Amino acid sequence: MDMDDLRAQDLRVEFAETADEIAEAQRLRYQVFARELGAAIGDKDREHDTDEFDPYCIHIVVRDGTNRIVACSRILTQEAARGCGGFYSETEFDLSPIMSLPGRIMEVGRICVHTDYRRGPAIALLLAGLARMMEEAPYDYLIGCGSVPLGPQRDQALRTVATLIRNYGCPEPFRVRPRHPLPIPPDGYDDESAAPALLRAYMRLGAYVGGAPCLDAAFDVADVFILLFRSRFNRRYLERLLGRSYKQQVA
Repeated sequence: MDMDDLRAQDLRVEFAETADEIAEAQRLRYQVFARELGAAIGDKDREHDTDEFDPYCIHIVVRDGTNRIVACSRILTQEAARGCGGFYSETEFDLSPIMSLPGRIMEVGRICVHTDYRRGPAIALLLAGLARMMEEAPYDYLIGCGSVPLGPQRDQALRTVATLIRNYGCPEPFRVRPRHPLPIPPDGYDDESAAPALLRAYMRLGAYVGGAPCLDAAFDVADVFILLFRSRFNRRYLERLLGRSYKQQVA
């Protein structure tokens, strides 16, 4: 699969294929998740974020004009997940309703962007790369975990989650059960804009929230299950993010 025409400004999307390229992406993940956000993950001595899923994943990266990786993500396909015992999302949610769906599934995870590039098109390019994989393979469903930081404003964070569930909750047959559930406030309203930008981007792309959140203690976040049907993919939103025709980008 060719990513050469997925570009914006001085950024480009490509696959990380060699061990050195994947290690560079893992260093960025450690920098963002462990050093910046304080997550208890990865190899502290080597400053790499690695886990048992990495060897089975396809790693997508965004490079700047100096060839530095400034954003990254990983994809675990349904076929590869069989080799490592299942999807990462299954460590947090019972995916029985999802695994019984007809068609093919791909899972996105560990999306992160260098602090210098969070206001630019880097995240849009990653999403465009995911879209290309989803449409060309093809895969019928994109799944993953979307995170809302808890921190000292725990009640506010859970109200934000409740708002997302209320606005974007998936149909009941597709709802999943968290393995470590967090309580959802029964009432009250929180501004949807308080949700992290990536989670809002998923919603704008047409994704559902798959029900109640799960506590991810290592990251100190409330994770919600994300489910995107290929048939619901919002290409117009991606065009706005890229500032050009998505159709041209993936043609």
